[in-house]
This record gives sequence, structure tokens and C-alpha cells, in this order.
Amino acid sequence: MTIAGFDPSGGAGILADIKTFEQNKCLGVAVQTANTIQTESEFKSVNWTDEKLILDQLATLYSKHSFDYVKIGLMQSEEILTKILDWLTGTGQTKVIWDPILKSSSGFVFHENLSKEILRRVYLITPNWDEVKILGGNENAIESARHLSKYCKVLLKGGHRTDFPGKDLLFTGEQEFAFNGKPGTFYPKHGSGCVFSAALTANLTKGYPLNKAILRSKRYVERFLNSSKGLTGYHHNQ
Repeated sequence: MTIAGFDPSGGAGILADIKTFEQNKCLGVAVQTANTIQTESEFKSVNWTDEKLILDQLATLYSKHSFDYVKIGLMQSEEILTKILDWLTGTGQTKVIWDPILKSSSGFVFHENLSKEILRRVYLITPNWDEVKILGGNENAIESARHLSKYCKVLLKGGHRTDFPGKDLLFTGEQEFAFNGKPGTFYPKHGSGCVFSAALTANLTKGYPLNKAILRSKRYVERFLNSSKGLTGYHHNQ
């Protein structure tokens, strides 16, 4: 399951998540938290989904299905995120992968500060370097990630250059692991962070250990980045 916004460009949000779930052989379902007005290169505005509708969507899906892992993306506020986590943790079985979207790739700011205490309630977060600095309150991204790993596991996304994909770093609070990218030509993509966290959610759901799930997800994103020269890409897992 993904709990995230609807991006009409299809590059990020629940459309990208569902595409990723399907390519990783998982049946995807979605709870919509927002409807954005945007393209892959321009963000104009966001219309937030009513809190009751979000919780009703959750209740309806859980009445029919169970979910070992749930990905959370775009959120209106910490208050609504807390209520969603209250609901999910009440099921007693769901682990949350949170991709903390603090601003859009085009620069639109959603959140400037979030409580670290909320991290105790999630299994893993997948911030990029800018996001981890904000969440951890430290301009040194590595130290910020280490600090946040006191609360939950942190997968620091290294980003992807056009010549060689960067490292992703996992901080568990006790250990640190680096995941290197493959050499090749990669093109920046709108929504690549969403795709990575969705692939990770799918691979964990399929039963892969965390480190193996991260590697499989990284390979998937590399194929996505290599799929076209534009800001939108094609999903395939071959």
C-alpha cells in the first residue's frame, strides 16, 4: 500500500508507486492524501484530501486486506501523519516506510520542520541529502542521518549524477552500510525518490532482507533513470 499524493504527471506520487509495485510483482493499492496541480517540471499548487476521507480509505482497504509494509509519501501536516500512524500501528502488524517529502523537486516547500519523535513510530525513512539535514538539524548530512538513526532506520539516498549513480547509505543505529551504484549513463527523473521507496516497500513485502531489498530497489531505479532522457521515465524490471 502507498499513502501519498496524486501527481497528474504520473512521475511521482501514487501513480508512480503503483507502477513500481506492479513491476516488482506486488499488487498495489493506494490511499490519496492530496491532489497536486503540476507537470514533471512545474509545481503550481496542492489540494489536500480531507482527513476523514484518508482514514475512511484506510479502514475500507484494511477491512479486506492486510499489509506487512506501507509506504507513506506526501503529507499535509504532522498532525495528520500522526493520526495515520495511530491507525496503522493499531493494526499491530504494519511496518511503515516513510519517504519524507519536504519540498517538491521544483522547489515548492511543504514542510520546514517535523518532530523527531514521530520517527520512533516508523520502521525506516528514505530522505535525500537536503531532507536529512532539515530533519536532523545538522548541515552535515552524514551526522544528521546518524543522529536520526537513534529513532528509526535511515536510508540516505545519495542521488544520481549523469555519469555515475551515487551511494545510498543505510544507518541502523548500530551499523552503517553503503550501496554503490552501477556505472552507466543516467538521466535525472522527476519522482525517482518515490520510485525508490516504492520499490523498497515491494521488495520488503516479498520477504527480502533489508540490505537485499535495498540493492534490488537500487537496480530498479537505475533502469528507471536510464529509460529516457527526459524528466519522466518508463517502468520495467528486466
